Amino acid sequence: MDELREILQELREGRLKLQEAYSRIRSLLSRAPYLELENIRLDTHRRLRRGIPEIIYGEGKDSETIKKIAEALIKKGEPVIITRVSREKFKEIGLSGDLRYFLRARLASNLEPSPQRGLVSVVSAGASDEAVAEEAALILEMLGIRVERFYDVGVAGLHRLLPHIETINSSSAAIVVAGMEGALPTLVSALISTPVIGVPTSVGYGASLGGFSALLTMLNSCSNGVAVVNIDNGVSAALFAYLIEEKVHEHKGRV
Repeated sequence: MDELREILQELREGRLKLQEAYSRIRSLLSRAPYLELENIRLDTHRRLRRGIPEIIYGEGKDSETIKKIAEALIKKGEPVIITRVSREKFKEIGLSGDLRYFLRARLASNLEPSPQRGLVSVVSAGASDEAVAEEAALILEMLGIRVERFYDVGVAGLHRLLPHIETINSSSAAIVVAGMEGALPTLVSALISTPVIGVPTSVGYGASLGGFSALLTMLNSCSNGVAVVNIDNGVSAALFAYLIEEKVHEHKGRV
């Protein structure tokens, strides 16, 4: 995506002739749309199609498999984002010279947080929900979006949330992360006009059923404007918010 934008920018500024731009774009599109590693096929055109790189889900993969994928992407000059990876597994991967580990988000990457534009609020109910919230916040920052974090502002103490409502309402989207009964997204949505992305977490006692209770609460929200992703899925929430922010940014550019 960055390379395509660079070509178009050079064309617009007159630093590139039309035929040269055409040749470079043809070369770009002729590259294999995926990278094949034995039984693994990495989607190297995803960033070109959607503006979002492929993200490696670390849970369920052994350290050797993750290392193989990461090394292939690094060699191609592609972004590497590995989610749900413990510090121990990161050490086993052995790429600390190429990747940085972010403990709170349980995430490793060769990207640095570089917030430059837009605004997304990430709100979490309790300290136990922070890992999922931080996963979402950090991915957004790696994609260039500014993030405001409001953690530990759950419904057990509504007064902790209220001072931040104005900022949350000024965001393009609000990611609201909650376990237990999962009521926080409905409450936030009822107070603002910003789209809310609810993220249920597996935090809670037995009857929370590993986050299923929170998921059902969010799906049954009586406040309109709440979309819900899967349990503990900070990644999908971040990418949904990113796509909203990108459309807002695109629209502003046309005005």
